[in-house]
Amino acid sequence: MALGEFELIRTFFERSAGPRRALLGIGDDCALIRPGTGQSIAISTDMLVEGRHFFADVDPAALGHKALAVNLSDLAAMGARPLGFTLAMALPQVDERWLTAFSSGLFALADAHDCELIGGDTTRGPLNLCITVFGEVPPDAALRRDGARAGDDLWVSGTLGAPAWAVACRLQTEAFPMAGVDNPDAGSSADSNAGAPATPPHAALAAARLRLERPQPRVALGLALRSVASAAIDLSDGLVGDLGHVLTRSAAAGGAPLGAHIDWPSVPVDTALDHLYDSQRIALALAGGDDYELLFCAPAPARPVLAMLSRSLGLTLTRIGTVTGESGVQLLDAHGDRIDFHAAAFDHFR
Repeated sequence: MALGEFELIRTFFERSAGPRRALLGIGDDCALIRPGTGQSIAISTDMLVEGRHFFADVDPAALGHKALAVNLSDLAAMGARPLGFTLAMALPQVDERWLTAFSSGLFALADAHDCELIGGDTTRGPLNLCITVFGEVPPDAALRRDGARAGDDLWVSGTLGAPAWAVACRLQTEAFPMAGVDNPDAGSSADSNAGAPATPPHAALAAARLRLERPQPRVALGLALRSVASAAIDLSDGLVGDLGHVLTRSAAAGGAPLGAHIDWPSVPVDTALDHLYDSQRIALALAGGDDYELLFCAPAPARPVLAMLSRSLGLTLTRIGTVTGESGVQLLDAHGDRIDFHAAAFDHFR
């Protein structure tokens, strides 16, 4: 006998222990949560649609992981500690095997970050997942996009480009569609052909696909950056585009133009892309998206603190450039010469 809506929720998403941190969880018209003393609530929502955000044959356990991970990444960018989340999902049918794997991946990451499922909704329809996550952060300590100032260092966690390359390989694109490079060989002896990615080594592609399907939200880093970073954002739509959001918001807040210099040799391009042309590596690392690393700004005196933080977290933090007092983002080669390129943040409607 097929499970109905409420049996589905009880079987796969309602946990026997009941709410741990919420005052009231699954089973009522609303959930009730209460932040700690002196905390404000941070809220973020992300939707994942089959065919737009993930492939139809993705491992459901990996999909459960990613559905929550992209939301936790937003909390990390605000320096917020996770509290709980809601899940709204449309399913084409009740597939118990699929739901078992999906909920397993979802709860494994939720438990790792002490973030409990406190409510949601289910319906029939094309596969669509929407999570709203709740966190807490002292209002004066929240990381924001509008705090960057001229002279700040630009930093990024982890490595960039591998998830976008995994997508490009899957789609067999003739050229990566989100960015182009007019002078791809500045500072490089790589072939200038910007054609399709070469047939990849199996291990490199497997590593890139893992980065795409199971991003690791940098929650611990976000918490540690509260007293260090002047601005932060998670990298979901590409480094240059997301940096542009920070510069725009910070310029408006400070009342003066802001731009950035990016030192291309310092950008931590994932080693899975080592066999690609430099033009492709630039496009994937600067505009690829789906990295879910943190890009943040910090004053130059914070460099020793960030070096210690990198060691304590076991996470690579790389200084990739500087915020400037002139509008525009410039990409510089090893000699400080400008590399001409164009890139923009991913836009679902373009």
